Amino acid sequence: MTAITLNGEPQQLPADSSMADLLARHGIAPEAVATAVNGVFIARHQRAHTVLREGDAVFTFQPITGG
Repeated sequence: MTAITLNGEPQQLPADSSMADLLARHGIAPEAVATAVNGVFIARHQRAHTVLREGDAVFTFQPITGG
């Protein structure tokens, strides 16, 4: 198991879980949120390839659009 935080809340994930796995596990629609790991933005197309590691701090937030 891997210990991370999701929006400040402690979480335990199976080893080698990706950002996409985390969102699916919590029922978060991938298109509904923007994501960051340790303060670094993770684009939607990178989530399946972003493996979460022990101690990572993951944040989801509403994407901001405008003009």
